[in-house]
Amino acid sequence: QVQLVESGGGLVQAGGSLRLSCAASGRTFSGYTMGWFRQAPEKEREFVASILWNGYKTAYADSVKGRFTISRDNAKNMLYLQMNTLKPEDTAVYYCAAVTGTGVVLTPRLYDYWGHGTQVTVSS
Repeated sequence: QVQLVESGGGLVQAGGSLRLSCAASGRTFSGYTMGWFRQAPEKEREFVASILWNGYKTAYADSVKGRFTISRDNAKNMLYLQMNTLKPEDTAVYYCAAVTGTGVVLTPRLYDYWGHGTQVTVSS
């Protein structure tokens, strides 16, 4: 079992920045591919970013590429999402997730463990 807890969400003006964190506990953190997803009201949960267990490979949704950066610190059991140049359309609940695997994973239904989410609101 893996437990995930997100933090760092909040209200920010368009063009601003936030850094989300995800603290993992339970099984060995370094053995999992990790991902960030988001879900806006009345929208399906969508992929944001994913990172390989060793951090050597990452993937991003086209909508956030160049603005968001996913990273991890396995020694601290932490996952991060640095979000820059935020836009109102980035407003959503952001979730971290974990899955065993050998590559980045972009499909939500393939992830085994999820946090409860943290709200990010970007005002215009």
